[in-house]
Amino acid sequence: MIATIFNVVMILLGGILGLLLKNKISPRFSSAIVSALGLCVIGMGITGLTGTNNTLCVIICMVAGTLIGEWVKIEGRMERAGERLRAALTRGEEGSRFAEGFVSTTILYCVGAMSVNGALEAGLNQNYSILLSKGVIDGLTAITFTAAFGVGAICAAVPVLVYQGAITLLAQRLGPHLSDAVILEMSAVGGAIVMGIGFNMLGLRKEKLRVGNMIPAIFLPIVYLPLAGWITSHILNRL
Repeated sequence: MIATIFNVVMILLGGILGLLLKNKISPRFSSAIVSALGLCVIGMGITGLTGTNNTLCVIICMVAGTLIGEWVKIEGRMERAGERLRAALTRGEEGSRFAEGFVSTTILYCVGAMSVNGALEAGLNQNYSILLSKGVIDGLTAITFTAAFGVGAICAAVPVLVYQGAITLLAQRLGPHLSDAVILEMSAVGGAIVMGIGFNMLGLRKEKLRVGNMIPAIFLPIVYLPLAGWITSHILNRL
């Protein structure tokens, strides 16, 4: 948990600095910065996605996970949570902007390869280097995101604490049962979701992608790969 706490602290510090700079950055520069970050986010997503060794796994998990998320309405729940936080922590800030910052930064901080692999490494091997590096990156990112989106981006530190902390604790018990292939495909699916965030930041679609509803997809390789392996071996045995 030490590395996750460091990650959270860096987000908070970066967010505070971003708030201090918020009124000193013109809308034109803020828009340019968000666009630049959007391109970087897409690049991060591509890096994770191209690491896959099983494209079919990524496709099936993305489709099935998105259907689950749409059914549960995860993004709507996250937005309502953001609205409640906004009401408690801000006065006069536009609600949609707060919710957008909260949802976008939460997903960005949580579903990347470094988040999953780092939390697993911390839980399995007490190797904190990945999460410490991620904390520095997130802190720098938080400066710009908070300047652009406001307090909503800072509140993303709470899901990071819960999400990464939970993975780290669970990894101590369940991690030995997860293969390298499962972890790799979880990271690849996460990369696809991160690309969606980048598309939204760049405004490439008239209607924003509901990336929050795609979150369940990142966990489906845990089920898909063993099941696909069993089905394949079962068919081969019959042949």
